[in-house]
Amino acid sequence: MAHGSFDSAQPDAVQRARRQTIRSAQADPELYAALDLGTNSCRMLIAAPDGGHFRVVDAFAKCVRLGAGLERTGHLSRSAIMRTIEALEVCAEKLARHGVANSRLVATEACRRARNGAHFLALAARETGLRLEVIEPEEEARLAVISCAPLVSSAAEQVLVFDIGGGSTELVWIDLSEVAPEDRPQAIVNLDLCDRGRIRPSVRSGARIVDFISVPLGVATLHDRYADVADDSARFALMSWFFEEQITGFAPYLEQNVPTGNGVFQMIGTSGTVTTVGAAYLGLRRYDRRKVDGMHLSVKAIDEVIARFLRLGPEGRRRDIGLGRDRCDLIMSGAAILQTLLRLWPTEMMRVADRGLREGMLFSMMSARGAFERVAPE
Repeated sequence: MAHGSFDSAQPDAVQRARRQTIRSAQADPELYAALDLGTNSCRMLIAAPDGGHFRVVDAFAKCVRLGAGLERTGHLSRSAIMRTIEALEVCAEKLARHGVANSRLVATEACRRARNGAHFLALAARETGLRLEVIEPEEEARLAVISCAPLVSSAAEQVLVFDIGGGSTELVWIDLSEVAPEDRPQAIVNLDLCDRGRIRPSVRSGARIVDFISVPLGVATLHDRYADVADDSARFALMSWFFEEQITGFAPYLEQNVPTGNGVFQMIGTSGTVTTVGAAYLGLRRYDRRKVDGMHLSVKAIDEVIARFLRLGPEGRRRDIGLGRDRCDLIMSGAAILQTLLRLWPTEMMRVADRGLREGMLFSMMSARGAFERVAPE
């Protein structure tokens, strides 16, 4: 791609060669790819079925900050588009090299909201050969829930799955009280969310979605909204308050008798915020997914980590090796969302999920094609 222009002027030989490679690559029916282009990150997994799970063959993740400035301008910026297309070019090359036969490539909140979202998607298709599908919040939530199915406890009768993204946060409350304990993970896979947030009962599984909400606030958009507040603690408090204001229509927020005790309630969080807090609690200087994904994290531990981040202040967080440059500026907006949820629905323990849309897409595609029979609980 020509870095000084969006017109594909140098293109032609390079772009034709890349598209020809994508068309002519030997398709491997065993390989599946899932690409998630969010407000903050571009991430892709290429995997093959392996029993009731899948084996990752290749992966890509890049902080592209596609939605930088979106809250203020309503548009994707020129520099953000350039960064993102460069990342998508890497994804296109990986897909071609592996000859992936089955793929799903999706974009979420930034492309849903931006006035020039359609222009960006057309440009991305022309420059990289990748055609991204903009999915609705309901589908985004469904995929996140599917990815977390193996982490559902057989003892859980009420489950709150939340996904804190860059531009939006999805909450899904699920009632599993009518499902046999051994069938609860698979019941999660079979759940459906219908259009416009209305709930469709899952006849196949017996599970029931109590309510679903997509809040157009994530780590990037919430951070941008209060970027002009100088005091760190005041900004954190304002972000927490504002996020709570956006979920007042969520049915479990309105109901005072939602059971959250005695082991019947489980909270599962999937997001960079949650995994960062988990890694910080473990004291990891280098992130290790094997140690973080699926871990149980007490609310006391979460509060201690967030309090430490607040004590560090903006400069201290930038110097923190465990946070890294991509996460240090956004961790407090995510922490404000996380702590708000834990305050509203008290629980002693939360399950950490380093999984999300990509894993949900892979499970969904493989299951639809009969690659495995059921998701086994972990």
